[in-house]
Amino acid sequence: MSQNKSETGGELKARDGFTSSFGVLAATLGSAVGLGNIWKFPYLTGTNGGAGFLVVYVLATLVVGLPVMISEIMLGRKAKRDAVTSLVKLAPAGQPWWLVGAFGVLAAFLIMAFYSEVAAWVFAYIFKAIGGEILSRDPKVTSDAFAALISDPVQSLLWQWLVLALIGGILLLGVSKGIEAVTKKLMPLLFVLLVVIGARSLMLPGASQGLAFLFAPDFSKISAAVVLTAMGLAFFKLSIGMGTMITYGSYFRDDQNIPLTTFRVMCADLFVSLLAGIAIFPAVFAFGFQPAAGPSLLFITIPAVFASMPLGHFFMVVFFVLTAIAATGAMLSILEVPVSVLSERFGISRVKSTVINLLLLALVGSACALSNSLTAEFKLFGMTMFDLFDFVTSNVLMPLGGICLCLFTAWVWGYDRFRAALSNEGALNNERVLKPLFFVLRYVSPLLILYVMLKGLKII
Repeated sequence: MSQNKSETGGELKARDGFTSSFGVLAATLGSAVGLGNIWKFPYLTGTNGGAGFLVVYVLATLVVGLPVMISEIMLGRKAKRDAVTSLVKLAPAGQPWWLVGAFGVLAAFLIMAFYSEVAAWVFAYIFKAIGGEILSRDPKVTSDAFAALISDPVQSLLWQWLVLALIGGILLLGVSKGIEAVTKKLMPLLFVLLVVIGARSLMLPGASQGLAFLFAPDFSKISAAVVLTAMGLAFFKLSIGMGTMITYGSYFRDDQNIPLTTFRVMCADLFVSLLAGIAIFPAVFAFGFQPAAGPSLLFITIPAVFASMPLGHFFMVVFFVLTAIAATGAMLSILEVPVSVLSERFGISRVKSTVINLLLLALVGSACALSNSLTAEFKLFGMTMFDLFDFVTSNVLMPLGGICLCLFTAWVWGYDRFRAALSNEGALNNERVLKPLFFVLRYVSPLLILYVMLKGLKII
């Protein structure tokens, strides 16, 4: 651990960081794996044609997500600082690249404001599943149960605040004893639970239809809109463009092989998504439900599916527990971004920084929590606060951050520094990988991200 000085001149304590290669992998995977895997990936796959969408998503991850993720982690490890100070430290004097980090912090904060509410629904559903309240084959019953939850301001706020308190409590323990220790336990458990659910789903009669939907591509269903959706999902799911990978990269050990680690994270993240698909689609087809149920798939369709199978009550509880685990790992990385900035850049203690962020999120996040009840009629640009925060972060801040990081790495930092950082100052013989990676980062990724952003904003 190294000594650093804050930007205000105060001496910081020895800097915490990840202590093992498995800890690095678990924490980074915990950031990438989240509700995007268990909730967003299945419903987007369902609404965009199944296996063909999966193929496009994998290609988009390789050419868009992975290069930017490697770049972010590399910059964070090189600077060993938070998302803002890293760019202050690495950029040429007088150039305002720190704004990229600042927008990343803003994105992380706004994402946490609405993401914590979705996570709140998941945690609430664990207890609803245990109590049998949502154990019904009738989608109307499960639909009414979900509507009752999100339209109740007391429940919405209470569950959101409980989730924030849980994540804040883990972050108070620090990087190695909090984030690393928790994710090292949660990620293996997540895999085990997904395998259990998937195995049960595959035993159902008619499960082969679900597997065909997931793995037998029909490329006639691929359209420009499907490609754009897949690229947007790849960008969102790897937690890039919002400062998380710069922050986590700053905790990487100097001997960590960044390209190899990020490739393993990408593969493991994809594997989790596939396991989620195997757990969901065979069961959906076996009991005659629609795979294109959209965002309601998790909270309305899935309970009805589990209610239709033997031992469905038990497996439904397990499913929502593993979904909560996935959400926890992602929220730790998101909240760590503003916590580390206040702590390191402004010299505030980690305890105070965490508490300040929790209080601000409880205030700002309440606007999202109440978007389906008390503040449902309050809209900006025709959107509730929940939808507005989601739209601004997904369509503006994250893509813009990704583009700027590509430009900074490839055009400002340059290949020599890029090669030195990713070869661990020559210790790794990986230049055959780095040259094409740098080309993609310089020319391909920023143009594709720009196209996705302009399409998302309906400018083109």
